[in-house]
Amino acid sequence: MTEKLVFKRPESVIDRATHYCPGCQHGVIHRIVGEVIDEMGLQQKAILIGSIGCSVFLYNYLNVDAVEAPHGRAPAVATGVKRARPDNFVFAYQGDGDLASIGTAEIIHAANRGERVSIIFVNNTVYGMTGGQMAPTTMIGQKTTTCPGGRCAEREGLPLKMTEIISSLGGVAFAARTAVNTIKNINATKKAIRRAFEVQEGNQGFGFVEVLSTCPTNWKMTPIAANQRVSEELIPYFPLGTFKDIDSEGGE
Repeated sequence: MTEKLVFKRPESVIDRATHYCPGCQHGVIHRIVGEVIDEMGLQQKAILIGSIGCSVFLYNYLNVDAVEAPHGRAPAVATGVKRARPDNFVFAYQGDGDLASIGTAEIIHAANRGERVSIIFVNNTVYGMTGGQMAPTTMIGQKTTTCPGGRCAEREGLPLKMTEIISSLGGVAFAARTAVNTIKNINATKKAIRRAFEVQEGNQGFGFVEVLSTCPTNWKMTPIAANQRVSEELIPYFPLGTFKDIDSEGGE
């Protein structure tokens, strides 16, 4: 019987063991990004912008050139890199505390200007690397190290829906929210990331994909329970789908 290889590591993904916590879905998203880079032939001209948080470690696993930005400043750094090297493919990979809190100004203005960059936003509703503090996307009632009694709408406000905010801005060519908790959603995530990359390659504008993800360690859950939480709690509040696609809007 002849064996046939049906599943292999993307060339853009470095062959090394992941350091992420059990059940963390950063690794799943990394693979998707690597697959899309390979399929679009972007590896030799890609420049990754990493920011602070668990998301920054993508540069340890993706075999592309990379620049590390200060906390929250990845869209600003991406803007500078793309303007200096317009023929390169420039993308950033950010977490929710990084993008939606300290980096709010950078993401909003880069999107509004229509910078020709692509942003992958991993939303696990908590600061991961820095100690499990409340993030702008932390759910109502969710306990963190800085709101041990649970987030309260009257005190901290409602969780920010970043994709809805980004999609309302004029420079945005594509904005979508996906998840990686099921095979169906993984496939949708790959499609969305590819589309966010395509609008940059087509010089159409800013591309944005929010990916709902787990953080079993800071959620204090097993990987299985954390995956269920995405379906039962996160998705009802953060609905999945494409919120803006310039090609479906008559090329606005």
